[in-house]
Amino acid sequence: MDVYEIYEKIESKKDFENFLEQFRIDLETKPEEWENITLVSFLESLHAYTQDVEGYYKNMNMPFDERRPTWKVFAHLLLGAKVYE
Repeated sequence: MDVYEIYEKIESKKDFENFLEQFRIDLETKPEEWENITLVSFLESLHAYTQDVEGYYKNMNMPFDERRPTWKVFAHLLLGAKVYE
């Protein structure tokens, strides 16, 4: 199962832990699919994507509660930072 399939099934902290393990493996095995492979570039992208993510949820007609993020939202932010420029 790839990182995106695992992301789709996140409902709990344990699911998020499994996602994080697969996310690390994804970087190790497919670095060419990552725009931000250094910690500095990844954190810069994570910051920028976090600032913009509400627009993504709004455009996709998906609920977003900035006061109560879910484990799935955390995973979504990480996936976004993987490729966000």
